[in-house]
Amino acid sequence: MEFYTHTLENGIRIIHKPEKSEVGYCGMIINAGSRDEEEHEHGMAHFIEHVVFKGTKKRRAYHVLSRLDDVGGELNAYTTKEETCIYATYLKDDYERSMDLIADITFHSIFPEKELIKEKEVIVDEINSYKDSPAELIFDDFEELLYPNHAIGRNILGTPEMLKSFTREDIFTFMKNNYHTDQMVFCSVGSEDFKRVVRLAEKYFGHIQSNPRINKRDSIIKTSPQNITIDKDTYQSHIIIGGTAFDYKHPNRLGLHLLNNLLGGPGMNSRLNMSLREKRGIAYNIESTYTPFYGTGVFSIYLGTDKKNIDKSIRIVHKELADLRNNKLGAMQLHKAKRQLKGQIAISSENKESLMLNIAKSYLLYNKVDSLEYIYEKIDAISASDLMEIANQTFNPDQFSQLVYL
Repeated sequence: MEFYTHTLENGIRIIHKPEKSEVGYCGMIINAGSRDEEEHEHGMAHFIEHVVFKGTKKRRAYHVLSRLDDVGGELNAYTTKEETCIYATYLKDDYERSMDLIADITFHSIFPEKELIKEKEVIVDEINSYKDSPAELIFDDFEELLYPNHAIGRNILGTPEMLKSFTREDIFTFMKNNYHTDQMVFCSVGSEDFKRVVRLAEKYFGHIQSNPRINKRDSIIKTSPQNITIDKDTYQSHIIIGGTAFDYKHPNRLGLHLLNNLLGGPGMNSRLNMSLREKRGIAYNIESTYTPFYGTGVFSIYLGTDKKNIDKSIRIVHKELADLRNNKLGAMQLHKAKRQLKGQIAISSENKESLMLNIAKSYLLYNKVDSLEYIYEKIDAISASDLMEIANQTFNPDQFSQLVYL
């Protein structure tokens, strides 16, 4: 894959992938999320993601929302524990319009008080609706088990009480403390000439005052595993089993991605899906996930099942984990697992919006973007012994926590 990069004097990085298409994709990704909140700021990163669209120094909220919609484009945003992203889809003639709008709402939002009041109510509704979805809520409660008394363990949405206390001054303080220019990447995938990309980036981002990050994120203190059962009075029981895992710079993270994909990834032939759903019919939803962060990571297995099948399901999960710890994959099993992961990566790269977001995050975290060929080589280099060692490092049942909603 062909990429062009440029760094502005203020530290903001630009990366562009040429793509002949009538449609383009661009976005600003910022290395700041809910993990960076102080205790009295719980929910602030997500709140900002909502209210940046509510007006700037030169645009009212309606004009922000209509700027791309009027020409058939789309504007969106998301917040994670460690990133905030504002991104757009546009017709190729509207590249400058898109960059201008993203720059405007990222750096020149004014957060009108009446808009803040309205949006707080919207997010309170979002929080309450989330509580009605145990299959989603259990992930937040599980991470709170893994990281008690740390921002990375708190949910992204915050609480209604905390949310209602936020002021405009609080927003500006959080952005000043966490929106560092050397921790920002503007990425685009489209038909634009890179010289024009740089010229426009200088125009819309070049005047932003340099604000480099000085302090690193704080380290994570490992805690003892916990086994918790909560009565939620739900028809279906929900279970999560897992623990901490490799961080985003660990050399074995790709091997763990491969193991996770084999165990409970999106493929219908994952081991957990075959064991619990296809073979025994005792779980409808079953998946495993691996999410690396700065200085830590989370590996977890989630399933939903009838109350009478809880113990049986948990035994089967641990049996599959033990098999990966104790038995090497055969040559054909390893080949099929690698081929499946490579195929999923290749298909994902055909979604140009996902490609743009993946490029942006890779450049943000690693200051590089690996080609598909290089990623394939790294996957091919993983041996059965490597996977067995990783399984023993990560799937230790004595280090796993468990959360059950009854």
